[in-house]
Amino acid sequence: MNDNMTVRRVGADEAAGYVEALADVLIDCVEGGASVSFMLPISREKALQFWRDVVDGVVRGERVLLIAEDDAGRVLGTVQLIAAGAENQPHRADVAKMLVHRRARRCGVAQRLMAAVESAARDEGKSVLVLDTVTGGDAERLYDRAGWQRVGVVPNYALMPDGQFCGTTFYCKQIG
Repeated sequence: MNDNMTVRRVGADEAAGYVEALADVLIDCVEGGASVSFMLPISREKALQFWRDVVDGVVRGERVLLIAEDDAGRVLGTVQLIAAGAENQPHRADVAKMLVHRRARRCGVAQRLMAAVESAARDEGKSVLVLDTVTGGDAERLYDRAGWQRVGVVPNYALMPDGQFCGTTFYCKQIG
C-alpha cells in the first residue's frame, strides 16, 4: 500500500484543472491495453474531450470524480460515481472508469479508490452500486476481494483497444 498517496473527491470548482492529468492517465491505460471504451490509437484531443465532458457532469452534480495523487501532486488514478438517471432508482449509482496509470499499479491505488468511491456513494445516499469490467482482467480480482457480487458475463460485449472482442463481467454491491 502506498502511504505517499492521497485519494480525494474533486470538487466542481477544481475539476477542470485536472483534465490534462486525467487525459494522461486515460491515454496510458488505453495504450496499455485497457478496455475502457476507447480504441487505439487514442488521440490526446479525444481524451481531453472525454474529461471535459466528465467535468461538465461533475459541475451538474451528476458525477462524483475521485482521484489518487502522489505526494508530488501527480494523478495516479481515478474513478467515478455516476448517479442513475431513472426516477425509480435514486438509490443506485454506477462505478465507472476505474483507471490507474501503469507506473502506479500494484501499489494499492485501485483498492484505495474503490474504498473511497464506496464511501462517496454512502455520502450521496446510494445503497446499490453496479460496475462492469473486462472478463479475465486483473480488475476482477480486485472487485472479488472487495466483496462485490459477480452478476454475470456477456461474451463479446466490447472490443479491446486493438479491436479484439472481449467479454464483460457485471458486478453489483449493496452498501450500507
